[in-house]
Amino acid sequence: MIKATRYAHNPIITPADVKPSREDLKVECTINAGITRYNNEIIMLIRVAESAISENKNILKVPLMEKQSEKYQLVIKEFNKLDDADKYDFSDCRVIFAKNSGATKKISYLTSLSHFRIARSKDGIKFDVEEKPFMFPDGYYETWGIEDPRITKLGDYYYINYTAVSECGAATALAKTKDFVTYERLGIIFEPENKDVCIFPEKINGEFFAFHRPVPNQIGTPDIWSAKSSDLIHWGQYKHFDKVSESGWENGRIGGGAVPFKTEKGWIEVYHAADKDSRYCLGALLLDLENPNIILARTKTPILEPEAPYEVEGFFGNVVFTCGALYEEGILRIYYGGADKVMALAEIPIEDLYRALGI
Repeated sequence: MIKATRYAHNPIITPADVKPSREDLKVECTINAGITRYNNEIIMLIRVAESAISENKNILKVPLMEKQSEKYQLVIKEFNKLDDADKYDFSDCRVIFAKNSGATKKISYLTSLSHFRIARSKDGIKFDVEEKPFMFPDGYYETWGIEDPRITKLGDYYYINYTAVSECGAATALAKTKDFVTYERLGIIFEPENKDVCIFPEKINGEFFAFHRPVPNQIGTPDIWSAKSSDLIHWGQYKHFDKVSESGWENGRIGGGAVPFKTEKGWIEVYHAADKDSRYCLGALLLDLENPNIILARTKTPILEPEAPYEVEGFFGNVVFTCGALYEEGILRIYYGGADKVMALAEIPIEDLYRALGI
């Protein structure tokens, strides 16, 4: 079994490394970062999840965005776990469920609010985290936060697609920047529930190409689909690309991971999959250069699975999840979130990855 090798001093970013955006907030998670090279440095765009500090164990404070005087502002909503026990289920540390919402649990609130923070590095290992957020939630579709950024360089711009979360659901939004100092929001590109979008770093046969993961309600499973676009905003030509397996480590859900990268043998996509117990692992696909809907080879077993303590135990355990990887000089560096708590790093030589793919 061929696997990626973990960096010996993982994790490379923890909540203790990140300054809260406000004094009344606490950094809970530093995870699922987008990665790119910009000039002479490596940019890590970290998802930073913050909770509201409460001195009373029975009072749960929830940060969210509300529109006030024509602008969206961060507000803190309070719940009394004793008095509100008949209305809400507080058993999951990540979410608040509405009781009596039928067979499918309905999420009423998230217990944390996520934004994006930039970290910079010369060597791809030691990162300096900026003190202030780069992107903070704003607007109606981001009232519950912004999550899981992926960065694709196209021309002079770095395009950042991310999950925009609100009471409307989890949609995919797009922004762009030239310098990681200022940025422009471009709006929603995939409506709820659709996430895990990976945009290819060049046009293929004259069109932009992306993977995405819609979540069907009553029929079907959470699978990877592909889409094409002429302008990165309007997407269509949807095709069902890859589905969950009947058993094993991919039998719960699958989705895109890192932005695909090009090799002489084909496109390689490092993707995530979870089993029915929500244990998340990473695998890889080799795709045809001219038609990425064609899978040439796939890893039969994970190239990374939760085994280390920081992957097994955390905010949500048994998770390795990637939004970004760098392929340089024959080595693939996979930057990944461990147990929905920390950022970590693993490496695999491209020849080993080819062997894992069976080629």
